[in-house]
Amino acid sequence: MCGRFTITISLSDLVEIFGVDILKVDEHQPRYNVAPSQLIPVVTFEKGKRMAQWMKWGLIPSWAKDPGVGNKMINARAETLSEKLAYKSSFQQRRCLIPADSFFEWKKEGNKKQPLRFVLPNEKVFAFAGIWDRWISPQGIDIVSCSIITTEANEDVKAVHHRMPVILAEKEAQQLWLELDNLDKLKELLVPYKGEMISYPVSNLLNSTQYDSPNLIDRVPVAEQISFF
Repeated sequence: MCGRFTITISLSDLVEIFGVDILKVDEHQPRYNVAPSQLIPVVTFEKGKRMAQWMKWGLIPSWAKDPGVGNKMINARAETLSEKLAYKSSFQQRRCLIPADSFFEWKKEGNKKQPLRFVLPNEKVFAFAGIWDRWISPQGIDIVSCSIITTEANEDVKAVHHRMPVILAEKEAQQLWLELDNLDKLKELLVPYKGEMISYPVSNLLNSTQYDSPNLIDRVPVAEQISFF
């Protein structure tokens, strides 16, 4: 599962790192506590160009009667992308990159939960594999939304949660996800991240979606003695 993440780079860095050709994102600020239903910068591939645009996190299928369904669709299981009606069309035609530089999970310890931040070495920027859709209400309200694809957890995440987001860390994988039409080949990308990951405890202030500050990614000492085994 992935329910919170960060994207702390500047808009100019996002454009450069992800090779954005068309920019429809304005005034992006570093985010330290991205939460479901919020607007996030997403990269799509349309008519041969990469476009960065705002999307609501929580997929609303085009045919949905109630946009509230998006609150339950922040993640899409890799194993069911080709089967579930809500995902199938988006997987085939509307894939996206969701830029990030870390994600959070909560480690249960007795009656308490300690948030942990997961990063790649050197806090390398990466992308979550995502899918997107456009929903238009009878009144003409237009909402573009997305979902982060999840897969089985790797060894680094498994001690905390049995699922993790699909991480596309290399440019080649990101290009394939956006541009390739072979769905069987695309499924080969939807695997647990095989590279090194680092995790460390962060402040419980992360629990509040209203809090979005740089100190949320600082290591805190209170949970350093929590054992994962």
